[in-house]
Amino acid sequence: MFENLTDRLQAVFSKLTGRGVLSEADVDSAMREIRMALLEADVNLATVKEFVSRVRERSVGQDVMKSLTPGQMVVKIVLEELTTLMGGSESKLVFSGRVPSVVMLVGLQGSGKTTAAAKLANMLKGQGRSPILVACDVYRPAAIDQLETLGRQLDIPVYRSESADPVGIAESGIREAVAKMRDVAIIDTAGRLHVDEDMMAEAAAIKAATRPDQVLMVIDAMTGQDAVVAASAFADRVDFDGVILTKLDGDARGGAALSVRALTGKPIKFVGVGERLDALEPFHPERMAKRILGMGDVISLVEKAQSTIDADIAADMEQRLRSGVFTLDDFLAQLQQVRKMGSLGDILKMIPGADRLPKDADIDEGALVRTEAIIQSMTAAERAKPSLINGARRERIASGAGVRVFDVNQVLKQFAQTQKMIKQMQVMERQGKRGGKRRRFGAPGLPGPF
Repeated sequence: MFENLTDRLQAVFSKLTGRGVLSEADVDSAMREIRMALLEADVNLATVKEFVSRVRERSVGQDVMKSLTPGQMVVKIVLEELTTLMGGSESKLVFSGRVPSVVMLVGLQGSGKTTAAAKLANMLKGQGRSPILVACDVYRPAAIDQLETLGRQLDIPVYRSESADPVGIAESGIREAVAKMRDVAIIDTAGRLHVDEDMMAEAAAIKAATRPDQVLMVIDAMTGQDAVVAASAFADRVDFDGVILTKLDGDARGGAALSVRALTGKPIKFVGVGERLDALEPFHPERMAKRILGMGDVISLVEKAQSTIDADIAADMEQRLRSGVFTLDDFLAQLQQVRKMGSLGDILKMIPGADRLPKDADIDEGALVRTEAIIQSMTAAERAKPSLINGARRERIASGAGVRVFDVNQVLKQFAQTQKMIKQMQVMERQGKRGGKRRRFGAPGLPGPF
């Protein structure tokens, strides 16, 4: 979503960091370009003016002008102000001590509210809680059916009623949570195509009746400033506590993400980054700012690895690597662990410097799938001892995996390169031990070859 904005800002920064000394004229020129980049990204005009004003004021200060690297100081200032613009720090869900805790979702129709409710329930379940989903959208029957379908997929109960009273359903849903010993009730309310008095009154009535711990507004990031206008209207009438920003993986301009905090005063708590039910992430303003500026997001990458990679498998693999054992079965296990982390493109975006790769660089998302199929088409003996794989065996493996012999050769070559790298790591570790330092295999939380 922020790709074009990232390109524009990096072009501005490359001019600044390429100069030894900055004049006020240089700063003014950069601020004009940043202003245009933000406006083209559909950021609210008032927000842009205030942002650029703050950046310029700090950038022409004596500390920057007399710095040995004034261009880099300006980049640092933009990073800090961008972080502040989006909220400054992570805003977590706040629950009271009562059971169940109640989370109420509001928003316009089509914003992804029902799916967001299921994703949030899935996230809370992963944190050890026992959520229940309460279907209060009585105007769109498909919404209730959709919520039930998602609940079955996640093994999370869904409360529905034949009543036409959303307030009564919400109250009954909370009683059902108590009866079923669920500690969080997530209320999915009805939306409209546009903001109207009936929707506001209904949302306010449900809030008054259920006294939720948190009211979250679901906003479709693809709708730009219209979403921010709707959020401002809800903030006046319902006074929600935070925002779930959906479809952040889309190709719209992303202005809503940069404007909503400044215009409503409400923090973004979660962002939807894909269609899968686990594609909901806590929103970290500083990390998002770094990603927008092309600085990567290593912390989120490590957290993703730690949450998806099996710790026992990783520990066992490390021991095998230390002992010098690494077979094609191990290679396959590593690939399967990486696949759990999501698409290669998403992983690449979190790595600092990856933005300098050519824009037309081909990321073959199917490569891991083909590699897995090739290895699984081998016999146990072949996986244990790849030297057995002659020409005839390569043809058989290629036929079994539905690929070319060339692809089989490539996998074997990659495996040989990985084995060579592991041997080099063993040598480094032995040298480190002799020097009094112990070297670890791989990065914390990531598979060995990483």
